[in-house]
Amino acid sequence: MPATSQPSESPVAKGVFFKQFRIGILLLVLALVALDAWLAGARTQDWSDTERIAVYPIAGDPGLQTRRYLDRLDEDAFNPVEKYFAAQGSRYGIQNTQPVELKLRTELTRLPPRPPVDTGMLKTAWWSLRLRYWAWQVTRDDPGPYTRIRLFVVFHDPASRRELPQSHGLRKLLVGVAHVFASRNQESVNSVVVAHELLHTFGATDKYDPATNLPVYPHGFAEPERQPLFPQRFAEIMGGRVPVSPQSAEIPPGLGSTLVGATTAREIAWPQ
Repeated sequence: MPATSQPSESPVAKGVFFKQFRIGILLLVLALVALDAWLAGARTQDWSDTERIAVYPIAGDPGLQTRRYLDRLDEDAFNPVEKYFAAQGSRYGIQNTQPVELKLRTELTRLPPRPPVDTGMLKTAWWSLRLRYWAWQVTRDDPGPYTRIRLFVVFHDPASRRELPQSHGLRKLLVGVAHVFASRNQESVNSVVVAHELLHTFGATDKYDPATNLPVYPHGFAEPERQPLFPQRFAEIMGGRVPVSPQSAEIPPGLGSTLVGATTAREIAWPQ
């Protein structure tokens, strides 16, 4: 009986193998990235150490007012946020007297990608990927010390616009984008916006109705057990506004008019 040779592997089979191999490598890389992001996020909720935040200022417009403001900007502008975290953390038993430290970095010239008007899942996911890539691009050559959280603060001339673009903070990216006014008179309100978005990166969620901007009871109320319930004296920082009646709420004038509520504290791993 004549000897038979072993059939060689077909090109189709080889193509399937290499395709599956590439997919496997991609899945492994994605898993490692997800694990790294999870570990970094978990470390940001270890309040025994000071979490240093890299703050990158950006001019939101070419106006002279914005330019003058940014030329005078220093880290003192963010001291109220640091003190707020210390005071609110102390209310929940945080022993660290400086939970966060905001470090001003070099001004950037590129604006972050705008979030989609349509909040569908695919468009939001695509925007999140674009934001991640943009944040990496504009900070990759930063010689400053390593920080896990990056906060991009975009300053706008108050004379050129009455309403600011939507700010946002993403826990999974450890990135926040805060749109504020380039005005000394607005710094107290700016601090509220910065603290709110920064808390998002630590794991806090919004506690207001996006359709009405009204805080949602009870988690969006600073004092949900107050009697009578209205008017509230403070805004829950993630509720965003001070409820004065069932149908109305006011923007807090500064961080002194806000509190970190129990649900927000639980989300960012503060003791209860």
